[in-house]
Amino acid sequence: MKVHHILIAAILEAAAAQASAQGMSMPAKPAAASAPAMPLVDGEVRKLDPAAGLVVLQHGDIPNLAMPGTTMGFDVADKKMLNGLKVGDKVRFQAEMIKGKATVTELKTVK
Repeated sequence: MKVHHILIAAILEAAAAQASAQGMSMPAKPAAASAPAMPLVDGEVRKLDPAAGLVVLQHGDIPNLAMPGTTMGFDVADKKMLNGLKVGDKVRFQAEMIKGKATVTELKTVK
């Protein structure tokens, strides 16, 4: 699956370079509103560092990052996401690569 993503990226990059060399432009990326929503991933809080804005989650596969299930640390986009969270809580979350770091962008506690 990861190789598939790399090949698609390489093809798109080559097409953009060729279009640029020919004085053409590639169509703009579709608006975010038309993009499908990223899935929420099941996880469990293993460690917290609210001051640093870090959370360690045991999680399932994260398809948009081509990441298999594992336990790892994430930055959080907003430290307020960690308010009221405790080790052992079941969560559902979204993560994205931001500035080269896996970052939780949405986090919901599962009751």
